[in-house]
Amino acid sequence: MDLRIFTEPQQGASYDTLLTVAKATEDLGFDAFFRSDHYVAMGSADGLPGPTDAWITLAGLARETRRIRLGTLMTAGTFRLPGVLAIQVAQVDQMSGGRVELGLGAGWFEEEHRAYGIPFPREKFARLEEQLAIVTGLWATEPGKKFSYEGTHYQLTDSPALPKPVEGRVPVLIGGHGATRTPRLAAQYADEFNIPFASIEDSERQFGRVKAAAETAGRAPDDLVYSNALVVCVGKDDAEVARRAAAIGREVDELKANGLAGSPAEVVDKIGRYGAIGASRIYLQVLDLHDLDHLELISAQVQSQLG
Repeated sequence: MDLRIFTEPQQGASYDTLLTVAKATEDLGFDAFFRSDHYVAMGSADGLPGPTDAWITLAGLARETRRIRLGTLMTAGTFRLPGVLAIQVAQVDQMSGGRVELGLGAGWFEEEHRAYGIPFPREKFARLEEQLAIVTGLWATEPGKKFSYEGTHYQLTDSPALPKPVEGRVPVLIGGHGATRTPRLAAQYADEFNIPFASIEDSERQFGRVKAAAETAGRAPDDLVYSNALVVCVGKDDAEVARRAAAIGREVDELKANGLAGSPAEVVDKIGRYGAIGASRIYLQVLDLHDLDHLELISAQVQSQLG
């Protein structure tokens, strides 16, 4: 089971804070550092000192880390034109020596679009499908050849389809709870399917849909990695769990029901139950980015027991 650290910087984090967490992620043996792609804080958070851009952040981290994978859960398709996104991701991948992964979603948070003057189209899913075709198509085009695309929402004519990622392409993550279109897109384009903040039962059901869609598309279901994203709150004892829950404005019982919370033994057991239904990777949503002792505890007493 791979454990990855997943951050939500829109809630309030500078680049320096994210760099500190990313270096701890690397030093403590976690597999990857991922971040959300949002520009406005959610809930009661003030978001200070203000938003950081996902791909600018990852470009910096690409040069200041050595081993960990770097990526997004999920890049908002509404924020960037697909041709520009393909260039950005390929460049950051080169800067990292080939350690980048692209989670790409349709975009959903209308408030942040209004706040920063970003168009919020009605047909977001149809745009996402074209974006996936374009980004992967640009990377797949042989050097020296041109890429063109004629879609409803995007048109590209004789693109040189450069630059290329280090390995020719970047692993693509697609995720969500949708019962039909999301599994179909994952089967067609994804290297990994991720379901965020879902129960074991709902995860198993959605993994099954993706596997069925893969078979329909003529693809082996095991070609994909299946993963979960879950909030994490671990403590050596009940008092420490309660303190960490309070620090992120959550209740312990709710966190235990909907995330990975409790003692290291409790969390290892629950991760094992996700593993039993097919997940091989967990994104640990870390909401208090200043509590590095939390990461150390997870590394020493959770990750060490997962093999």
